[in-house]
Amino acid sequence: MSWQRGAEGDGSTFGGLLVCPDVCGVVGASGSAGAGMKDSAAEIGMGLTGFGVVFLFFGMMLFFDKALLAIGNVLFVSGLSFVIGLERTFRFFFQRHKAKATGFFLGGVFVVLIGWPIVGVVLEIYGFFLLFRGFFPVAVGFIRRVPVLGSLLSLPGISALVDKIGESNAMV
Repeated sequence: MSWQRGAEGDGSTFGGLLVCPDVCGVVGASGSAGAGMKDSAAEIGMGLTGFGVVFLFFGMMLFFDKALLAIGNVLFVSGLSFVIGLERTFRFFFQRHKAKATGFFLGGVFVVLIGWPIVGVVLEIYGFFLLFRGFFPVAVGFIRRVPVLGSLLSLPGISALVDKIGESNAMV
């Protein structure tokens, strides 16, 4: 992080004060003032999504703790909307062909929030697999190229399961 005095008229000074472009996002990668804000929202979203996954994991490890699962669900969904934007989040979840998957996923979130964590998590997991099944072949292909993980995925018992998951229509 570097503090600097910008040249007049370049948008990096405010009344002659020193500014830090790294924090303020005054000039982004594309040269516009809004580019830094989009990057910041994506970083916040990644943090929220990561914390959501951690809370969900610990909620399941601690015998389906209702509070941790509820916090994890809220953080995960809000983080997802920060990463890809509100409009794209709504377009992703509320497509006609993904209505069943969205119903299971958001229904599971609601069931967890009202206090039935085990049933809610089962519904969420099923909805999650239905929602993101198009991404699984890409993820499996990427993981197969990673040196250590690729060799683990080629083991006899695991390779059949991974091949099933890697198929695009395996979870219909």
